[in-house]
Amino acid sequence: MPKVTEAHREERRGQILAGARTAFSRYGYEGATVARLEDSIGLSRGAIFSYFPTKWDLFYALASEDQERVARLWLAEGYESVIRAMGTEKPEWVGVYFEITRMLRTDPALREQWMQRNPELRGQVSEHIAQRQRDGVYRSDLDVESIGQFLGLILDGITAHVGAGFPVDVEATLELVRVALAPK
Repeated sequence: MPKVTEAHREERRGQILAGARTAFSRYGYEGATVARLEDSIGLSRGAIFSYFPTKWDLFYALASEDQERVARLWLAEGYESVIRAMGTEKPEWVGVYFEITRMLRTDPALREQWMQRNPELRGQVSEHIAQRQRDGVYRSDLDVESIGQFLGLILDGITAHVGAGFPVDVEATLELVRVALAPK
């Protein structure tokens, strides 16, 4: 049996996640049957589930990686880059975002699990905000959690707007956010 390289495994994993995104976005979690996942991904159920043991594991990995990508963009380039990215996100990404949000709204245990999924990255984002406060970029009369929540609400709103098919004036939104965060 030929040996599969790590690069091949990563490429195959990416293929599975990309195809799954299309299926979950189009049909929702419940409607993304195994047959629909196979069709969207272009692989057999055996190939798919050799990478992800269950449909839930596949969906959760996809949603988690999406959120981590956004957090890493925030750390690397700041919230302005995140707002710009969210303003132009693809409908497939938005569909998965809405699906995990729906699940979090109705399942307290999942919501708690979701909040604990990457404490190191969450801490880095909090420290990033705190550093911006110390640097005089963000106002210091609010705690880090309040600023993070505010920016999260802005991103959720942009995502909802984009998901509904409405354009977002990203630069005007950024100006409003800058004013709201500016030191007093």
